Amino acid sequence: MAVAPILSWEGLGLIQGSGWLFKDLDINVGPRDRLALIGRNGAGKTTLLKLLAGTVEGDKGTRSVQPGTRVITLEQDPFFTGYATLLDFARSGPDAPPQHEVESIAGQLGIDLSRAADSASGGERRRAALCRALASEPDLLLLDEPTNHLDLAAIDWLEDWLSRYNGAFVVISHDRTFLTRLTKATLWLDRGSLRRKEVGFGGYEAWEEQVQADEVRNAEKLDAKLKIEAHWLERGVTARRKRNQGRLAKLWEMRAQRAAMLSPQGVAKMEIAGDGSKTKAVIVADKVAKRFGERTIIKDFTLRITRGDRIGLVGSNGSGKTTLLRMLTGELAPDAGTITLAKTLDGVVIDQQRSLMAPEKRVRDVLAEGGDWIDVRGVRKHIQGYLKDFLFDPGLVEARIGTLSGGERSRLLLAREFARKSNLLVLDEPTNDLDLETLDLLQEVISDYDGTVLIVSHDRDFLDRTVTMTLGLDGSGKVDVVAGGYADWEKQRRKPLVTGTAKAKLAAEAPPPPMPAKKGKLTYKDQRDYDLLPGRIEELEAAILRDEAALADPALYTRDPKKFAALSDAIAKARADKDAAEERWLELAELVEG
Repeated sequence: MAVAPILSWEGLGLIQGSGWLFKDLDINVGPRDRLALIGRNGAGKTTLLKLLAGTVEGDKGTRSVQPGTRVITLEQDPFFTGYATLLDFARSGPDAPPQHEVESIAGQLGIDLSRAADSASGGERRRAALCRALASEPDLLLLDEPTNHLDLAAIDWLEDWLSRYNGAFVVISHDRTFLTRLTKATLWLDRGSLRRKEVGFGGYEAWEEQVQADEVRNAEKLDAKLKIEAHWLERGVTARRKRNQGRLAKLWEMRAQRAAMLSPQGVAKMEIAGDGSKTKAVIVADKVAKRFGERTIIKDFTLRITRGDRIGLVGSNGSGKTTLLRMLTGELAPDAGTITLAKTLDGVVIDQQRSLMAPEKRVRDVLAEGGDWIDVRGVRKHIQGYLKDFLFDPGLVEARIGTLSGGERSRLLLAREFARKSNLLVLDEPTNDLDLETLDLLQEVISDYDGTVLIVSHDRDFLDRTVTMTLGLDGSGKVDVVAGGYADWEKQRRKPLVTGTAKAKLAAEAPPPPMPAKKGKLTYKDQRDYDLLPGRIEELEAAILRDEAALADPALYTRDPKKFAALSDAIAKARADKDAAEERWLELAELVEG
């Protein structure tokens, strides 16, 4: 039996500027829905969330809320003006939560709510907003980029809270890992229309690509070349993801090389090189330490960073990431040890302050100082062509910065800074406010960048897709140096500590590492696998989507528990088969590229 929605919009329409932002949308949110709201920057996701909340009125349609339903919004940028302390803010609002509930959540999140609101950091404000939202006993939570400004520990805590939460939520987020772990259905806002699929974000990309492929086929049948061009401008996702499979294979190879360099033998070889010229060293840290008062932030840190390294810095807020970053870039001197920077190092720091993005400026002013041409790392390009490279409509060249969404401003800032000639990129939380397509593009640009990259981020999926080495800080002063991404660091942290004789015994008994595959001509079987595996992967993705849709029936377990179990097993097997097929294809792609 179908469950009545707790909130719905029928025939929703909203006019923005001279036209409809969206029109004739039908939305239903059930009492236990876990919905990912997906769409490009500027598509209207945040506006749609406000329409669901009732804080913005539609120009058309009817909003219905089941009596007694408490709808609570976690805004992306809450308004703190007028509140003396974070506690004052957390206790405010039409559904002001009880103080003991607010303080209970604050204790779990590790936030001091007595702090003055006007001097609080972005992370502290985000935690205060979470205290207010979660303590309000919501039936429906509307979450706009909930992981922004949160560190990894807070994100883990929020994921655990939401996994146990009995109500419904709709979430906008760029954090793929967060969305994959928590959502069960997807709302896709695309060019003024809204699609819903009863699959979580884990199945979204396959669904999106299928819809786009169908659109292209229909456009070709109609000979609508302009429509295909517009489609490519807005998307290009499928082609980009396939290209990125090759890049991912390259990333794995770079990680393997880095792992060899971090071994005792590899370190010895680098030390023999002397001045670092043979190893193309750009930053060398030797026995570095840093203290603030009685607290040790960094201790006994040694690392040689070479040209082409992509390094991620991870850890909780206050663990020392920013301090280490400032020392590695020469902005802050260590208390002990030395940090040597190559004389030829020319860095670009891409921050999230957007100090250059004055609202009255035009896109042309930010990118090309008012002109028509931009120098992109020594190559002259027309501004409209460069805008297209960063997924902008070239017609936006005269648009004012104040008319762009937060995500579009972030993307424009990236476009501006990536154009500058440099051999070191420093990115501080670069994924904030970016949509998923821009994240794909950013990964591609970082992969193709021929210099060194330092990235501070809490986005686990992004780090896994981009970095060759991770520096993990736990707040004790120790820095873990791990070849690989966030998942590799997590894996190392969970390993039991083994020392002495037991360690030697394990090392002796361990099987030798696999030899790297020889690059060259494919065998008949390899070639056949290389040709057929993409189709097999698509079949498995379709099977997963089909079975997940069937499993989403809330009455299935009660009606037919055997079928429920069979579908669950089938999905698990299909996912394992898909992972194996993708890994095999990537190995072959590496051989082909060789």
